[in-house]
Amino acid sequence: MVRNVALVLGGGGAAGNAWLIGIIAGLADTGVDLTEAADLVIGTSAGANAAVQVRSGISPGKLLAAVLSPLPVQPAGPSRQPPLPPMDGVFERMRSISAAATSAADLQRAMGAFGLESDAKFGPEVAKQRRALVAARLPRHEWPERPMILVAVDALTGELAAFDRDSGVDLVDAATASTALPGAGPTHSINGVRYISGGVRSADNADLASGYANVIVLSPFSGRSGPLPEGQFEACADRRARTLQARSKPCASRAARWW
Repeated sequence: MVRNVALVLGGGGAAGNAWLIGIIAGLADTGVDLTEAADLVIGTSAGANAAVQVRSGISPGKLLAAVLSPLPVQPAGPSRQPPLPPMDGVFERMRSISAAATSAADLQRAMGAFGLESDAKFGPEVAKQRRALVAARLPRHEWPERPMILVAVDALTGELAAFDRDSGVDLVDAATASTALPGAGPTHSINGVRYISGGVRSADNADLASGYANVIVLSPFSGRSGPLPEGQFEACADRRARTLQARSKPCASRAARWW
């Protein structure tokens, strides 16, 4: 079996999560089980949820079956799904921020500022509901023994936050931070620091796999070419990139695709 393998899972929303697990299950059917082969798994946004699934010890076939199974019937009473703001306005604001950004760092700080500004719309109950929703979607709530990194961005500074089992951060909190879309919900607070999705930095943050001899990048959007449709975003790596370092650069010059 090939060793020194990093598996990188990019963002793509609920559909992206299903796509990632579907690819992994399909490869397993051909004899390539990435849940066993990957020495490191890196997850960003929806890819963070998929990373936890991959490291759960559950077989790829069972993971796919769980993804494809009907959603459970919600109990009577208030919905557990946090209410979403009108997304057209959120996407328009994100397009404006992306168009105005002059560098990757500028984009990350501006997106963080948008997330912090938007927190005023969401009360503590929404933050609790969102964390509970993320927790319900994860097959396990403890960090795996084998290496895994979940990527978020510090909303105040725009700096990278790469959470792993040695970071002292609860796994559910790390996954919640990695999936916190600015403007669509509250930033996620961990030890007094507020975070937004790692997709602000890159669709897949594959540069974090530098040093591995074999890097497999599964990213629903980052391989797309041509115009990106409005209304759906993914912070994107350079489509022409040929190095892992280059893949960390988001597209600040035009509307980026998100989650």
